[in-house]
Formats: sequence, structure tokens, C-alpha cells
Amino acid sequence: MKTRFAFAGFRHVHILDLLTGVEERSDTEVVACCEEDAATRDALAEKGRVKITHTDFATMLREVDCDVIAIGDYYGKRGSLALAALRAGRHVLSDKPLCTSLAEQEEIERVAAERKLLVGLQLDSRDIAALRKLRDIILSGEIGEVASIHIDGQHPLLLGTRPGWYFEEGKHGGTINDIGVHAFDFVPWMTGHQWGEFRAVRSWNAKAREFPHFEDSAQFMATLDNGAGILCDFSYLAPDTLGYKLPHYWHLLVHGTRGLAETHLFAKEITVIKDSSTEPELIPVGENRTRGYLEDFLQEVRGQIPATGFTSATCLKASRLALTVQASAKA
Repeated sequence: MKTRFAFAGFRHVHILDLLTGVEERSDTEVVACCEEDAATRDALAEKGRVKITHTDFATMLREVDCDVIAIGDYYGKRGSLALAALRAGRHVLSDKPLCTSLAEQEEIERVAAERKLLVGLQLDSRDIAALRKLRDIILSGEIGEVASIHIDGQHPLLLGTRPGWYFEEGKHGGTINDIGVHAFDFVPWMTGHQWGEFRAVRSWNAKAREFPHFEDSAQFMATLDNGAGILCDFSYLAPDTLGYKLPHYWHLLVHGTRGLAETHLFAKEITVIKDSSTEPELIPVGENRTRGYLEDFLQEVRGQIPATGFTSATCLKASRLALTVQASAKA
């Protein structure tokens, strides 16, 4: 029997990747698509990519028999949609972030546990070939025990091109929650160590000066449970035109007790330099995994345990961490 997906909101382009994945699989089907925003409906109709069946989420939830609600509305709305879906007995698979407040997060966790339902996120960093190979190198012990990590998650702001709701008060929720949630998921998977303490956190408005409430820049200093240090920058400061093509778009530098490993999202190789190295070693990264987040979610829906360890529980944990650190930036 196919797993039936109903889509709620298309305010961010990420949701189209999930839509494509559900459409292409033989074991899943799209049974409904809802978009409440008229301007977004018009844009979707013009492109001809999405067939909207409903203009009211509550009506879709009441009328459509489905297993999963897929959420792609603006960030500040997602928590309420997820809660409504869970209360109606549906699993949830959302674009990240899941929600924008710890109160929503706590209620989502409570209802999901009470109803024995799953909450997945479109966190795709574990699918990236460079990060998968970096993980292999770290866990093999080739560079020793992890001692220091620098993560640069710079994104282009793209003011005027990026959806306008980003810059409306109450709709975005902060760059740590938006961008950093990826790292809260992949760092434990990549290193074998859990997040420890968050020693210093800051967010501020640097580039989007027309919208002073929008804190487009964020940095924090943290530790892992083995005492390793992590410095992270999750900001919208990358140059607009080339921002997604630069190595600073998810650049990772890991120092271990016997060497270092360095890469970035689109890298074809990992640079490894050990204490004994006379020159850098370039290790090919292999192939990306495609939509692992969807495959793992479906396995868990069907009662299986994903071999990757990417589960509803890990998604909820990453989301809670992101919201907690985001909130501390405001404290």
C-alpha cells in the first residue's frame, strides 16, 4: 500500500524537492496540495509545477485521507500546521525549520509521543558526499580524536529575490534555527559525539539594514561531550551572485589530535593533513545520496529502523537544540 502525502504550503522552494521525491517513488503518492496564500497560488499556477487542490488547510485535513502531512509554508506558520496534523493523527514531514518557538516544539514533541506519530525534517546534509566521506575519515580515527571544528554556513541574502516573508516580523525565526539546524543534526552523526555546552551566542542585523528586526547574522562557540571546541557562523553575508557556489557555503575544518580534514559542500575531495604528512592528501568523496531524508522517514513509518540512524527522534532533537540556541542569542 502506498504512503499518501498531502502537502501544506509552498512558500519555500525546498518543499518542491520533497514533492518531486514523492511523485517519483512507486510506494508513495500525492493526494492533495494546499496553498492558502493567493499570490503563491498564482505563481505556482503560472509555472504549472503544482496542482493546488485546496486553499484552506483545515478543510484539506478534514476532507483528505492521508498518512503524512508535508509542510512547506513560511517558518512561523509551520508549528501550528504540524500540531494540527498530529492532532488529526497524521505523521509530519516538514522542510526545516519545524517551528519557531520552544513552546511549539514542546507541544509537537508531546502530541507526537502521545499519538505515536513521527515528525521528520528535510535535513539533507547527511546525503552530501563530502560530508559522508569526512565522517568516514573522522570515525576511522585517521586524524585522531576530534579536538576543534570550524563550520562556516554562509548563505547569500538575495534581498528582492528571496521570499518577502523572510523579512516580515514573526515569520522567519532566526538564522540559527533556519541554517544551524543542519549542523545540530550532522555534527553528532559526523563525529560520534553529542553537543555539549554553548558558551557564547550572538545574532545581529548586518546586511539587511532596511529590516533592522531581521538578524541576518549569527555566530556561536560550543563544545562537544569530549571537550572539543566548535566555532559556527550561520549568516546571510555571502555575496549574492556566487554565494551558493563558494566554498564558504558549508565549509568544514576539523582538527584532530593527529591531523586535520577540510572540505565544503560541493567539494570533490577531502583535504587531509596528518602529523606525519609531507604534503596534503586529497581523498575523493564519492557520490551523493538522493533524498535520504525521505527514504529514512518512510522506513520508520513502516516500522523499520533506518540504518543511518536518521529518525524522528534525531530530527526533534536537532530542532530543539536549534531553537534553544536561537533563544539564547536573544537573552
